[in-house]
Amino acid sequence: MTTRSTRSPRRRTVVALSVVLIILCAFVIRLVDIQVVNAKENIDRAMEHGLSTTQVLAGTRGSIVDANGTPLAVGTLSYTCQFSPNIVRTLTRHTDGGQEVEVTWNEISAKIAEITGQSVDEVRAIVSDALVANPDAQYAPLKSGLSTEQYRQIAELGADYVSCSPEAARTYPNGAVAGNLIGFVGSDGTALAGLEKQQNTCLTPVDGSLTFQNGRDGVIIPGTETEKPAQNGGTLKLTIDSDLQWYMQQLAEQATKETGAKYATISVLDVTTHKLKAAAEYPTVDPNDFNATGSYQFSRIFNSQFEPGSTFKGITAATLIDSGAATPTSTAQVPDIKHFSNGAVVNDAFTHGTSTYTLAGVLMDSSNVGASVFSERTTLETRYDYLKKFGIGDGSAIGFPGETQGIVHPYQDWDNQMRYDTAYGQGLTTTVPELLTAYEALIDGGVKYPIQLIDSCTAADGSVVTPTLPKATRVISEKTSAQMREVFENVALQSNSYADMVKIPGYRIGVKTGTGQIAENGHYKAGVYYTTMIGFAPADDPQYLVAVTLDEPTKVRSSTANAPTFVKAMTQVLKTYRVMPSTTKPTMLPKFG
Repeated sequence: MTTRSTRSPRRRTVVALSVVLIILCAFVIRLVDIQVVNAKENIDRAMEHGLSTTQVLAGTRGSIVDANGTPLAVGTLSYTCQFSPNIVRTLTRHTDGGQEVEVTWNEISAKIAEITGQSVDEVRAIVSDALVANPDAQYAPLKSGLSTEQYRQIAELGADYVSCSPEAARTYPNGAVAGNLIGFVGSDGTALAGLEKQQNTCLTPVDGSLTFQNGRDGVIIPGTETEKPAQNGGTLKLTIDSDLQWYMQQLAEQATKETGAKYATISVLDVTTHKLKAAAEYPTVDPNDFNATGSYQFSRIFNSQFEPGSTFKGITAATLIDSGAATPTSTAQVPDIKHFSNGAVVNDAFTHGTSTYTLAGVLMDSSNVGASVFSERTTLETRYDYLKKFGIGDGSAIGFPGETQGIVHPYQDWDNQMRYDTAYGQGLTTTVPELLTAYEALIDGGVKYPIQLIDSCTAADGSVVTPTLPKATRVISEKTSAQMREVFENVALQSNSYADMVKIPGYRIGVKTGTGQIAENGHYKAGVYYTTMIGFAPADDPQYLVAVTLDEPTKVRSSTANAPTFVKAMTQVLKTYRVMPSTTKPTMLPKFG
């Protein structure tokens, strides 16, 4: 039998244990609520109250590659870490069980050495040597070029006397190859020129972040890390072939030096795809050292305009044929100097008596007077409309940074002299991209296509974006285009100036040259010219179009200066792309009636 006196203590014990159990349960419930149910909310609140650290996870700038995937520009990301020697000390840590422990400099330095690949003695000497030199030293470099993973391992040590900063670097593995196109970035990573600048949206990375809470001892608290991954820049793919580009750049340098020109350009267009395979020039720039003496930091192919000279006789001839005003064998009386009734005077560059030239013959001998006489067979408005349909004065669809456009004044503004000058490529200007576009239309079925330099941008997630291009437009009929191919082939075969210079054994080719005057301060410079040779092969089935330009060649001042370079360039193109030799014979056109 239990007495009243023994029941009371027992009840009190049960009550006390119940109270303790209730309190303990409340703590457990609250702990679960804090650490599980509302863990994210509590972490976010802690972050808001400054109990967290956020570190930038930098992305890498995207690469630029050629048509075959060969890297032309590569972005790298590394970290540079340094010590604050004056605060290097033994750190206090807390174990999971709450026990306080000390972590010495010797222990931390050993872990740093393991991460960076240095010896322990080397790491310790960095700090000790700095303190010997200056007991209050606040800076001593640890190591540069560390990876993101190495950086994160160092950050997880929680040593406040080690800090790291990201460094984005840009390298150009092929040096000056396509430097005139690629452009370059500044030391701070800012895109300054070329495709680096134009395609900056494609190439620019998006930085991420790593946010975490620190304990009192600076160590990252497990489970508090929140990572937003960085997004690397996209891969920009060009249409050019870097091997061909390299060859053409060497050839442009050789041409510049051998002819005494100020500069040279060589462009190669794939007629079947309308894509540039090379756009070379000399001088150019090595993006790795863009301030080097003698560098030209931009692109004369895209940034310069010039009077095209006799290359535009091809456009005049196509205009006459397509509008029904003449045929390749139509004839006209052509002297070597002509005084027109409106007071205009036109001279040929060579002396000859009055000859009965065919329209094709005017192009073969490149007669300015002949082009002017034939041009009277159609209206100024018609000639102007065809110039615009061929894209003269419109630039290109490439939209290269600083790209210029040719200048064609409205036909109503053509004075008595200009109405004839424009028939043989004077009194107006064009650019290399415009000339390539126009000649592709002349020889490739009469349709004007936008030429391409950019193939695509592939984002880090694999999505591919291709350029938005204007629609192709018909300029002349297929019949006219076929006739113009024959005319240009006969220029290559029968030109008095360079027929023997442009032969490529086994291949039928078509060409036209231009010797343009150079304006300066409102007048033409005396005795110097901008020379052009543009041609295609095979003539019966055009696949590649090559244009060579020279600015002020001095050893040979006419466009025949371009012939050796053109032949070498076209020969290399035909060999590179294994174009089969011609198996058909050309149609010979009469030069005279």
